Amino acid sequence: MNKDELERQLLAAHGREDLAQLSDLYGKAADWSLGQGDTEGASFYLTHAYVFALQKGLPTAKVFHQRLKEMGREE
Repeated sequence: MNKDELERQLLAAHGREDLAQLSDLYGKAADWSLGQGDTEGASFYLTHAYVFALQKGLPTAKVFHQRLKEMGREE
């Protein structure tokens, strides 16, 4: 998925308030940012992925939390 498509999907998911999809898409955006060498952007996206996963009660919240810890962004 390219950046433009990812952004389009994020905006659509925000419009629907689809927390599960938002969490997934922000996780993908974090991966994309890491692939570009942008750890600040990845941290931003991972934080959002984590928050939406927590709000929805998704098991991926643990994965996002661990990734943030590994990046030194979370305790």
